[in-house]
Amino acid sequence: MENDNIFIWIKAAVVAVASAFSAAFGWMGLLFLAWVLCMELDWISGSAAAAAKGKWSSAVARAGAWHKAGMIIVVVVAFVTDKVVSVSLNNMEWLPFDYKFLVFPVILVWYIFTELGSIAENAVEMGAPIPAWLPKMLEAGKDAADKLSGTK
Repeated sequence: MENDNIFIWIKAAVVAVASAFSAAFGWMGLLFLAWVLCMELDWISGSAAAAAKGKWSSAVARAGAWHKAGMIIVVVVAFVTDKVVSVSLNNMEWLPFDYKFLVFPVILVWYIFTELGSIAENAVEMGAPIPAWLPKMLEAGKDAADKLSGTK
C-alpha cells in the first residue's frame, strides 16, 4: 500500500541525512548537527516570541543574524585550533598520546547549552510554562563546559 503522508517522507529524509552525517563525522558530527538545530530553533522561537508580543523588528532580527554569524566564526576558529594543535602535537613522536579534538567539542557543547537556555526563555515568552529546574540544569551544563575549558 502506498503511503502519501509527507511527514513520514520528511522524517525518513532527516534520519537519512543525520545518519549519513554521523557515519561520516562520528559523535562530533552529531554535536555539530545538534548545535545547528539549536541555532535554528532559537532563531525561530525568538522570532515567534517577539511576534507574539507584537515586538518583532527587522533590526533586532538582523542583530540576531550577526550574533549567529559570530558564533559560526568561533566554531570555525575552534575547529582550526584543534586541527593545528593536532598536527603539531601528533608530529612530536616522543609524546605518549595522540591529540584529536578538545576545543571544538567543548565550544559546541557550550553553545548548545546557551542556545537551549535561549530557546527555553523564548518558550516562556510565548506563554509556555517550564519547570523551574530546567533553566538551572541548562546553566549547570554551560558551567560544566566552562570548567572543562578552564574558563571558570
